[in-house]
Amino acid sequence: MIEAVSCGGIVIFRGKILLLYKNFKNRYEGWVLPKGTVEKDEEYPETALREVREETGVRASIVKYVGKSEYSFNVPEDTVDKDVHWYLMRSDNYHSRPQREEYFVDSGYYKYHEAYHLLKFSNEKQILEKAYEEYLSLSRSKLWPGN
Repeated sequence: MIEAVSCGGIVIFRGKILLLYKNFKNRYEGWVLPKGTVEKDEEYPETALREVREETGVRASIVKYVGKSEYSFNVPEDTVDKDVHWYLMRSDNYHSRPQREEYFVDSGYYKYHEAYHLLKFSNEKQILEKAYEEYLSLSRSKLWPGN
């Protein structure tokens, strides 16, 4: 078994959530949240911010940690057990640019119900639900940055 750790962000601007559309040689297609692998000597929050910036071009800032998702998948040589640490983040504009080298062909900000239904993976839907509830709570309390 191979253990892997990634970090990512649920990026929100004016109530909308940033998603990426991946098309890997027409074999893998779907909307996902930005995330990626932790590099050597990198702290989890650093990884999350770097991956969001690399995959979307967005310079987000972390509002808070929202949790971890876990899943497994098979590669030819073994099974990979992956933990993904997620951060609620904010952006200060709607601009995004998908990273073509990682097979992202589109990106954009979507209303919660659109983002929820667009997401390909159930574990990302679950973390989106948790993060968005946190966002709404912070917004209602006037604690969301920029409120």
